[in-house]
Amino acid sequence: MSSEPTMRAITQDSLGGPEVLRLADLPRPRPIPTEVQVRVHAAGVNPVDWKSRESGGIAGLLGAPPFVLGWDVSGVVTEVGFGVHTLKVGDEVYGMPWFPRPAAAYAEYVTAPSRQFALKPRTVGHETAAAVPLAGLTAWQSLVDAAGVEAGQRVLIHAAAGGVGHLAVQFAKHLGAHVIGTASAAKHDWLRELGADEVVDYTRVRFEDVVSDVDVVIDLVGEAQDATTTRSLQTLRPGGTIVAVPSGVAPEVLEGARARGLNATAFLVEPDGAALSRIAGLIDEGVVRVEVADVLPLAEAGEAQRRVREGRTRGKIVLSVTD
Repeated sequence: MSSEPTMRAITQDSLGGPEVLRLADLPRPRPIPTEVQVRVHAAGVNPVDWKSRESGGIAGLLGAPPFVLGWDVSGVVTEVGFGVHTLKVGDEVYGMPWFPRPAAAYAEYVTAPSRQFALKPRTVGHETAAAVPLAGLTAWQSLVDAAGVEAGQRVLIHAAAGGVGHLAVQFAKHLGAHVIGTASAAKHDWLRELGADEVVDYTRVRFEDVVSDVDVVIDLVGEAQDATTTRSLQTLRPGGTIVAVPSGVAPEVLEGARARGLNATAFLVEPDGAALSRIAGLIDEGVVRVEVADVLPLAEAGEAQRRVREGRTRGKIVLSVTD
């Protein structure tokens, strides 16, 4: 019998619905030089998780099953590899390691380069911290790096009440923007509490009929849903920018943007420990609030993904890995 240490993890042997996910004992990963091993306390659940479960991941980067899903983690450093100077055993950290390569976050342990993690926010627990990395980095990088949002600009955020959207609203407000969000009416008061200056009920009106002179659109919905990306071009002022997050920019959309004197760019989030440190500071200062819709045990990963797939949650769904 092997004496190698094991861990609990959610794995799958085939592509398909939530029923393909199963709890199993797998070998525990060990860090190589420049990496740390993290005992995972909580793992965030994102749309990319269920999409990968069904179709094999971003451009097939996960390869064929079996594999372990998940990228968002919050936990404690349990081992450090040679050359690590930024973290030590016992540090509480959070991160989105390896994305878009597999990180295997639905597990009790992960290993990754130390600089893909950051010290987690001091003022929140692991379950809240695990809700932040992928959503927070997507929001931050799309606003700051892709769009270069500046104070005084008008920013339209689609799906403003979602995991990425509710953080994007707060980041944009922190950057000094006038923030407009689209969401169902039941979430409008909450979004205003988070800093939205205007909120549009996309179920009642066409947003392009009531929103104009926008400098930046953060499109978290995509062209596949009611041509949201194309319709958003109508809201932008000349020289404005749309960042298309979920589905990229189709050639015809790019052509339409250029014809109007607009900028259109695709986006994919990257691991970024430095940005996570900045975000942790905003959380600890009370500038940013993180909404966790529900916390489920690791064994209920399938149910968690089902809820995320429905797209009706306010904020994020998180898995508790220490139950």
